[in-house]
Amino acid sequence: MFHSRKNNKPARNGLITALDIGTTKIVCFIARPTGTTAEVIGIGHRISKGVRSGNIIDMDAIEACVVAAVEDAEQLAEENVRDVVLCISGGAPQSRLISFDVAISGHEIGDADLRRALDPAWLYARQSDDRRILHTLPVGYTINGSPGVRDPRRMFGEKLGVKMHIVTADASQLRNVESCIGRCRLDIEANVAAPYASGLSCLVEDEKEMGVICIDMGGGTTGISVFVDGEVIHTDSVPLGGTHVTNDIRRGLSTPLAHAERMKSLLGSVIPSASDDQEIIKVPLVGEEGLDENEISRAILVGIIRPRLEEIFEMARAKIEEAGIDAEVGRRVVLTGGASQLNGVSQLASEILNRQVRLGRPAHFKGLADSTNGPAFSTSAGLIQFALNERAEQSVTSFRAMEVSKNRMDRFGQWLREHI
Repeated sequence: MFHSRKNNKPARNGLITALDIGTTKIVCFIARPTGTTAEVIGIGHRISKGVRSGNIIDMDAIEACVVAAVEDAEQLAEENVRDVVLCISGGAPQSRLISFDVAISGHEIGDADLRRALDPAWLYARQSDDRRILHTLPVGYTINGSPGVRDPRRMFGEKLGVKMHIVTADASQLRNVESCIGRCRLDIEANVAAPYASGLSCLVEDEKEMGVICIDMGGGTTGISVFVDGEVIHTDSVPLGGTHVTNDIRRGLSTPLAHAERMKSLLGSVIPSASDDQEIIKVPLVGEEGLDENEISRAILVGIIRPRLEEIFEMARAKIEEAGIDAEVGRRVVLTGGASQLNGVSQLASEILNRQVRLGRPAHFKGLADSTNGPAFSTSAGLIQFALNERAEQSVTSFRAMEVSKNRMDRFGQWLREHI
């Protein structure tokens, strides 16, 4: 089934449209850039249908949800949008670091040299058919072998070395998402890995400089991003999230899914307390709504929730150790995402990861209500921040190109005055 949107003309006013297609919800933010930040002028979010563990399993269902969320945001913004900055939460993202050198021949390094060094064309040529490159992110430079260079432009050298972080995802899953977006009469401005977007949204600059791990506990997946020296050096994910906790409750107590979700949100905890055995919870049974309810102690609910959260953090710890970056990232972890709001999750994470843990909220953008400015919306806010960063870099590059052109014209004018 093809879901046509009423408004399908592109907005030509510099708006940023962030679209997060998650396992539990679809979120669309429309933002108007205002200098280095942005104001959110349109918000749409719907319950997600047709996605499991971040991957599309029902194209018709997810198309309908995306169209509804985008149209809700368009109506609030009173704007039409076409290009979206899209979150990629599935596709089993993989991360690796590579290093290579580019000959400079001793001249001043400019934007053209940097673009040539960072051109990923040769990487695409070597990429296997079953993986697609999402990001090629420079994390450091060397000049003639000397490390620690943040920005090599306007410096001199014979050889420019680049250390690059490459993020890839499953090609077939990306094609599914792109097909869905196309059928919704939308174009993709950029694909962004969900863990990367969450890190951009929740981490402060000092944390990114010192070394920090951001763990985004979503509905179907848990994303991991690692920042060191201000740059993201690793991304990964665990195929478990908040919906798995809900399903554990549903199966363990034979209760409807909606009630299992309410119990998790309102009564759930991962830290046992002395009063748990005395606190009684009434649980409706599947197929017997309105009839006699089962009664359990809160201790039983905690006993169902805690093992799954322990598994998620143990898998996250194993991913970090497997990447060989455990010693680089310091002792700080920032938790975000909807599942991070469960009572006691930060304490449990600290015990298992052996690090200092805080709960991260997304950077505040004007126009976001409290209900859409919590940890559950970190990825969506991070998509806006990603777009702002990209546009700022493009503006700097354009300004430098104009400055170089002006300097050349000035020198040419001086030559004319001296020789004519």
